[in-house]
Amino acid sequence: MRERHHGRQAAPEPRSRSGALGHRLSRTGTEPATARSALRLRLLLSAVFLPVFAAATAGFAVWAAHEGPGDSPGTGPLAVLAVVCGLLALAAALDLVVVSRRSAGTRGRL
Repeated sequence: MRERHHGRQAAPEPRSRSGALGHRLSRTGTEPATARSALRLRLLLSAVFLPVFAAATAGFAVWAAHEGPGDSPGTGPLAVLAVVCGLLALAAALDLVVVSRRSAGTRGRL
């Protein structure tokens, strides 16, 4: 937004100070003590969904192994579901590791 100074328009602010994308506020030094983070929620969700997706992976894999040639839904879709659940279990496990490392790092600073 441009402001008017005595009947004329002021020059626009440079992009670095205008609040455009990529602008970061300067640190005051109190952020680690007052910052709000969703690490506990991520830890809880990863801990809950890791065994759920691991069990779903095993279940779909066993179901796909016991399917016959003419059975429905068939081995293809079940194998795809097993792979997708396995990838989601892997993502939950990696997130669990990342969150536990970050929370261990912040415990020492508080």
